[in-house]
Amino acid sequence: MSFPGIPGAGSVPGGGGNMAGMSEQEQQMTKAIQATMESCAGKTVLSGVMGFALGGAFGLFMSSMSYDTPLSAQGQQLTNLPLREQLSRGFRDMGSRSYSSAKNFGLIGAIFAGTECCIESYRAKSDWKNGVTAGCITGGTLGAKAGPQAAAVGCVGFAAFSAAIDAFMRRQTD
Repeated sequence: MSFPGIPGAGSVPGGGGNMAGMSEQEQQMTKAIQATMESCAGKTVLSGVMGFALGGAFGLFMSSMSYDTPLSAQGQQLTNLPLREQLSRGFRDMGSRSYSSAKNFGLIGAIFAGTECCIESYRAKSDWKNGVTAGCITGGTLGAKAGPQAAAVGCVGFAAFSAAIDAFMRRQTD
């Protein structure tokens, strides 16, 4: 990987450049990491793990914003409890919501990345069609439990989102 105007950028580990100055063990480790990142299984696992982490953080944030005020019926019940019990229930709820969100994000990331990688390997092309197709398959798979109409809406929604993100990421900077 060489960047204009940056001397020595072609020798960045993992960048596909030369491995001069590295020990044999470092070279083997770099090759192993590159091989993992080039495999569909490696991309799927990495996307699932990163999606799980991002989903957990997102779920934690969203659950902290969803607590009822003391004016609601549920809020009244919660305010009548001792402080220690209120905190215990709040943290337990935040943990379960974070875990649920983490599982969903991890699943979406793994399905999308694995599908896109398989499609790209099959087609031997890297273009917008891979992401759109993978988005449709991902959305359709996630919506299939709710019926064919939900699967179709999920397919169209994920495909449109994938197309928008792909268009943004592939656009030429001026």
